[in-house]
Amino acid sequence: MQLLEIDPELNRLALAEAPSSIRVPEHALRVVARPLSKGFAWQLEWKGAPPPGQPAWEFQNTAIRAYKRLAKITE
Repeated sequence: MQLLEIDPELNRLALAEAPSSIRVPEHALRVVARPLSKGFAWQLEWKGAPPPGQPAWEFQNTAIRAYKRLAKITE
């Protein structure tokens, strides 16, 4: 499985695009793509434990969609 290199600038833009009203961006470090046997598992790395609740999931999903769009990744 080939590793997917995450572009630091696109990562910064994707995190900035996720809604700040969710109040979790200060805990998010970066978007990561962990290799699986087929494809990748897209996640956010957090400072410590991820914040609890739906807002953290919404922030993560928005940031990942933004990164994929900016990097022109289609699955």
